[in-house]
Amino acid sequence: MHGTIESNFSVELRSFDALAPAAGDLRALAARAAEPNVFYEPAFAFAAQPVFGPDVLAGLVWSQAAPPRLAGFFPIRIERRRFGLPVMIGWTHPYGPLGAPLVDRECAAAVIEAWLDHLAGSRHLPKLLLMPYLPAEGALAQAFDAALSRRGGKSVSFARHQRALLAPGNERAGYLKRAGYLDRAVGHKKRKELRRQRKRLADSGVVIRSVVSDPAAMARALDDFLALEAGGWKGRAGTAARQHDDVRQFMQRAVTALAGEGKAQVHRLFVDTRPIAAIITLRSGATAWCWKVAYDESFARSSPGMQLLLDVTQEVLDDATVARADSCATADHPMIDHVWRERLALADRLMGVGPGHAGTFAVARMLEGLRRAAIGSAKALRDLVRR
Repeated sequence: MHGTIESNFSVELRSFDALAPAAGDLRALAARAAEPNVFYEPAFAFAAQPVFGPDVLAGLVWSQAAPPRLAGFFPIRIERRRFGLPVMIGWTHPYGPLGAPLVDRECAAAVIEAWLDHLAGSRHLPKLLLMPYLPAEGALAQAFDAALSRRGGKSVSFARHQRALLAPGNERAGYLKRAGYLDRAVGHKKRKELRRQRKRLADSGVVIRSVVSDPAAMARALDDFLALEAGGWKGRAGTAARQHDDVRQFMQRAVTALAGEGKAQVHRLFVDTRPIAAIITLRSGATAWCWKVAYDESFARSSPGMQLLLDVTQEVLDDATVARADSCATADHPMIDHVWRERLALADRLMGVGPGHAGTFAVARMLEGLRRAAIGSAKALRDLVRR
């Protein structure tokens, strides 16, 4: 489906299979994005789509400057009967927990307005847009607010929550150096306990930390991560990536491809030659993501995951080109919340694309609220039965 609007932009909807020719444009847009999102970088998204989004489409907004430039990227899927109404939903999945579309920071509100105009003007597309895991604050949220305000659109947020974020600002002084971010974030008593645990690890062998960013060495490092994950609670629950060939292959393709662009690392902690913890970090623009963490539970008394997290945190603090790092963690995470003290506010935002659809939006708002309440009650009952 294609369409041209009366503005400085043209908008089209493509299948992911037809995106390969625009990969270079997409990488360039990712570098200019108002809100970086590594999960929409082509190296990651192209690997994830066959596994987590076989029905996903890509909304592309092109600037009509000469030459045309990609200014907006909106991965979406169309759900025909979410609650009896058709809804267009932003693409997220368990391995891509951020729904921020890529929009050019220099014209973000105009790009979003062009996208909403396209949805409103198309006879074939829903007039309701649900954007999961959308940042609730910052430049992108402000751009959505401005675009909706100008065109008389409606919106409401569901499931607003916060997850741990590392945004040190000027507090970049080193851990165990002069007082700095980590010294303030981790109390004296806790730091003393962590040092004692690190010494306990050293009693078992030589403690070594390794960072791999070379694509040629990525396969071995990822194998170590996958083995650690499968040996923990995810393996017992049957949700470890190594237990599902499609997920394992996606991870290997995505991380290796990102590493080839300097956007992925695997950090490992060893005792002698035995890996006991691993963290995968990803990068887009000035933002990093602490994407996946795994550790050997037989060393749990020495907190190997926390030990490695502190090392990774210090590495981020030492790199002035990283403005912030997203934990990808659940709200109130028991480990990382006590180390990374800033918060990223997210919400699932339901939008009506224009004033002519206010009645439909009101019905959708009510039904979405009822749907979520029913799901919450079912989960609470399930947990009660399990207990």
